[in-house]
Amino acid sequence: MDEFDVVVLGAGPTGENLADRAHAGGLSVAIVESELVGGECSYWACMPSKALLRPAAALADARRLPGAREAAGGRIDAAAVLARRDEFTSHWKDDGQVDWLNGAGLVLVRGHGRLDGPKRVVVQTPDGGRRVLTARHAVAVCTGTRAALPDLPGLADVRPWTSREATSSKQVPPRLAVIGGGVVACEMATAWRALGSEVVQLVRGSRLLPRMEPFAGEAVADALRAAGVDLRFGTSVTAVHRDGPVTLTLDGGDTVTVEEVLFATGRAPATTDLGLETVGLAAGRPIEVDSTGLATGVPGEWLYAAGDVNGRALLTHQGKYQGRIFGTVIADRAAGRPLDTADWGRSVATADERAVPQVVFTDPEAASVGLTLEEATRQGHRVRAVDYDLGNVAGAALYADGYQGRARAVVDLDRETLLGVTFVGAGVAELLHSATIAVTAEVPISRLWHAVPSYPTISEIWLRLLETYRG
Repeated sequence: MDEFDVVVLGAGPTGENLADRAHAGGLSVAIVESELVGGECSYWACMPSKALLRPAAALADARRLPGAREAAGGRIDAAAVLARRDEFTSHWKDDGQVDWLNGAGLVLVRGHGRLDGPKRVVVQTPDGGRRVLTARHAVAVCTGTRAALPDLPGLADVRPWTSREATSSKQVPPRLAVIGGGVVACEMATAWRALGSEVVQLVRGSRLLPRMEPFAGEAVADALRAAGVDLRFGTSVTAVHRDGPVTLTLDGGDTVTVEEVLFATGRAPATTDLGLETVGLAAGRPIEVDSTGLATGVPGEWLYAAGDVNGRALLTHQGKYQGRIFGTVIADRAAGRPLDTADWGRSVATADERAVPQVVFTDPEAASVGLTLEEATRQGHRVRAVDYDLGNVAGAALYADGYQGRARAVVDLDRETLLGVTFVGAGVAELLHSATIAVTAEVPISRLWHAVPSYPTISEIWLRLLETYRG
């Protein structure tokens, strides 16, 4: 039996950040991981997917400029892209991440950890052994999510791709079906089409990126079609069969035949085998927490959950943000220090509810923070949407001939602050943090007027939005 101040389940970015902040607060920390230290983001999500997408975006940018266009007439070298992707995943080895953990003073325990009552974790180690960890102050669950697959007969026999296979495949499939209309589906359709696959994307709903402003999904849909993706809305898969290639039967009776099929149909919390029932929680469901990270319905102020597993905001950077805050909360509670739980205080994850930023790395990119117009209206705010054509900004015109893009600011008319901002266009990802600061800090429009954008940059969109609002 080993005793620590804190035991963390999951050594992905969220768990690493939480463990680091708890240790910085003077606590001893053990972190339990059954797979690779660094988690989903490092090996099967954020890093490999962006490594696959970046060459296509760079080539598309070059082809939008006379002079560069003539030098960029060849095809993407898929083998080179995949090799670079492998470098960014450290060839699916976690030596560097383990070195960081050791250097940070954290204790790594390899194996599958399960709760076994309050403040107690039993770890099944890779050698078949059993190690019992007890926590003096807190256990933090940071196990993330797993791909959610539909209940289709024979699906397991088809060996479908999830996001893991889509980001780690060693081969470019001649034909690929992508099921879904969210971020993973759109990014992977973009990447594999650019690498040479014939891609058909099947979307059950009527739009892409349904959690963003409608114009974001419309722009991405137009670009996917222009790139040669066979994009179909209002379509569901009713049956699957593999006999060499995969045959998909659609609800209208049509069939699609491909070499591989990616189901990007959502995520489920990785809580099915964590022993939650030993502390009165339901397995397979998100662990609900308050804004300080404490699991609700569990007495004693000892169980925390951070990142995707709590369902608050399923994004790597939000999980890291929660990890930093909740790790500090654990250290403060252990030391008897008072918490700061006012909105935007150091002890609460207010941004999860008010200012979540996200970038979709398609071509064009879609980037947003805060509330959409529909969300703000539904919540009862008195708002106005201010729109502007990004192509009319001098910096955008210089960036690419025929630049197409759009920006929207959702203005709270009662307070004259921004509730949300969305950008769509090439290269807009790097605009997003300025919007995140404006929304998070609730900067008055009267003060934003004095934040002068440099000329000629795409960031002049801020001036154009303010001018449009003021009239």
